[in-house]
Amino acid sequence: MSGVAAASSLASPPIVHAPGRHVPVRGTRLWIEEEGAGEPVLLLAGGPASSHLVFHPAFGALAESHRVIYLDYRGRGRSEPVNPRTISFAGDVADVAELVRALAPGPVSVYGFSYGGMVAQALALDHPELVRRLVLANTLHSPEMWQRNHENINRELELQYPEVWDRILAFRRQGVPSTDPRVQELYAVHSRLCRFYDPDNAARLPSEPGSKNAALYPVFAGEDVEFFIGGEVARLPDLRPRLGELGMPVLILAGRYDRALCPKYQLEFARYCPQATFRWMERSGTFSHIEETETVMALLREFFAGIGARLA
Repeated sequence: MSGVAAASSLASPPIVHAPGRHVPVRGTRLWIEEEGAGEPVLLLAGGPASSHLVFHPAFGALAESHRVIYLDYRGRGRSEPVNPRTISFAGDVADVAELVRALAPGPVSVYGFSYGGMVAQALALDHPELVRRLVLANTLHSPEMWQRNHENINRELELQYPEVWDRILAFRRQGVPSTDPRVQELYAVHSRLCRFYDPDNAARLPSEPGSKNAALYPVFAGEDVEFFIGGEVARLPDLRPRLGELGMPVLILAGRYDRALCPKYQLEFARYCPQATFRWMERSGTFSHIEETETVMALLREFFAGIGARLA
């Protein structure tokens, strides 16, 4: 089978959204979708400019046993548009806390992915009464970690795609920042290279118009984020000193082949949050819920049921 045919056969199926609605939260309206019944599980997406789309369709399997809540943060996805410069990390955490109070009679389990994992950590630390169980999947704990991960992506590009790297450097010599659309188009090759165990699985990433707030990304992360973090990302809290305070059950998932959220740095969570269960996902990169859907869902059902997860 040719590479093109292989990628085509792995392409994501048509996106089917769960029933959704807008919920008034702190002066704006956030978009949520819900499916299933049972104990509520709130999904917090990455980005930081992305919508909840990345969780479709994988988390439909969890809806067989849980009430799954998909969220678009303020100004992202189908939530009400806002001025990008009014969006902050602290605001995202406050929005999520108010949303949980509005939707659930008690604490919810939270699955935080990538940037969403930082929101989830802050939510659990500042509002522990709202979080029943916490899952941190391929996430970050500090601006320092964010910077180091970008540096690793650049190393991978330089070594594996030298012709692309040379074009990126040519733009830099002209003073073009890395969030310029022309440079971002070049950086797109990193997804197959750095974020997947099987590069062809990149074709399974769902996409649809409006799923990423392109105007927010350079504001929130800095105009030259691929080289130097800036904006709100540079002001993120370093959560490492507080992770030992987490009192609820915590499960940490890390992709063994994730070269954008590197395993070396993921393992730091085991040191700063020793009370957590740490689990390597051995056949995935950043998107374990896409590459190892059945394994991830089985772990989540076990963890949310209070059975726990086996240490790897």
